[in-house]
Amino acid sequence: MRSYAEHRRAVTELLAPLESRLGAEEAGLAAGDALGRVLAADVDCPIDLPGFDNSQMDGYALRAAELAGAAPGSPVRLPIGPTSAAGDHVFELAPGTASPVMTGAPIPRGADAVVPIESADPPAFIGISGARHDSPVQSTVGFAAPVEPGAFVRRTGSDVAAGALLLAAGTRLGPAQLGALAAAGVTTVRVRRRLRVLLVSTGHELRPPAAELRPGQIHDANSTMLSAALRGCGADVVEAVSPDDADSLRQAIASAADRVDLVVTSGGVSEGAFEVVREALGPLGVAFEKVAIQPGGPQGLGLARFGDPHGAEAAAGVPVVAFPGNPVSALVSFELFLRPVLRRLEGLAPDRHRATLPLAHEVVSPLAKHQVRRGVIDGDGAVEVGAPSSHLLHAYAQATVLVHLPVGVDRLPAGAPVDVWRIDD
Repeated sequence: MRSYAEHRRAVTELLAPLESRLGAEEAGLAAGDALGRVLAADVDCPIDLPGFDNSQMDGYALRAAELAGAAPGSPVRLPIGPTSAAGDHVFELAPGTASPVMTGAPIPRGADAVVPIESADPPAFIGISGARHDSPVQSTVGFAAPVEPGAFVRRTGSDVAAGALLLAAGTRLGPAQLGALAAAGVTTVRVRRRLRVLLVSTGHELRPPAAELRPGQIHDANSTMLSAALRGCGADVVEAVSPDDADSLRQAIASAADRVDLVVTSGGVSEGAFEVVREALGPLGVAFEKVAIQPGGPQGLGLARFGDPHGAEAAAGVPVVAFPGNPVSALVSFELFLRPVLRRLEGLAPDRHRATLPLAHEVVSPLAKHQVRRGVIDGDGAVEVGAPSSHLLHAYAQATVLVHLPVGVDRLPAGAPVDVWRIDD
């Protein structure tokens, strides 16, 4: 029987060659294609951000030296110059004047500081409205304190200078990253190509979620569940369902083998009489092992080779990772063995957030197996552990952590520390 660590290592080794095959492709910002993707190359900023000196506040742009003698008892009053609003052209500030400037608007040439409007006298712009751009001629404004040069001025390139690194390769593109690219005028980026996965759920008993069930039939949860898990790791997924028929399964995989990077199956890997995945893929190079974990003991792994046994396609093969059919077993198997590898291939942090927390109550576990239980963290920070059965998908849906009880542990008392993975992110 293979250990948990051995099987995890075997999955990693099987899929390691995929990294060199994935390559890169262009993705556009406008169509949303880049959202969630991972940069394949550094992006240098083509322009200064911001592209011009602009105001951090609504206030008055002026020369700081002209307020050097300002004090509460002897304010400095300056004539009010033209207004600078967002989108206006830059103009020259006449010496000895203060120009109204709005947040984000260009700083007039010659000005080196901004005094916020609430610190001016009067603390409101004079005569400026939607219909009037500038204050009336001969208007003045007072200042009762000096100001430091550079106050409330956003300097050109103070966010990112032209030519500097904007985003590094390996960055996942979320809203903030896409915003930074858009602000720099970038419309397309090189991103890692998504992994293409064929997901096959097997079983005569499976019916789509919308179908009416006859006695002995069940809705197919694994396709929805594992497809979502794969997409969460950045994969493009093609779904298929196969009956318990080896020829049908081989045909389904063979027809897609040259268009996908990986095949993931659920069901048909144990020791029963109708183990279709084992029957179909065992002769093609996929090995089936018992792993010392619970749930998810039976696993399949290997390169499935189709077509001419002496041809190039057969020599290369398509990697197959085969999970058990019970939903909890399938999802736990994905978390333990496949998710870390796929996230690493996508350039993402491979591991869940981990912690060591006390048990809220006693638990028992099979001594010779690495048991993974579903649990929640209570108000005191202790872990309440659920039942171990592999059909309890609803309980898994309520869980916030996976609780690891390693080989060699058969009983732990309340308060004992356990390792947990957060699954509620």
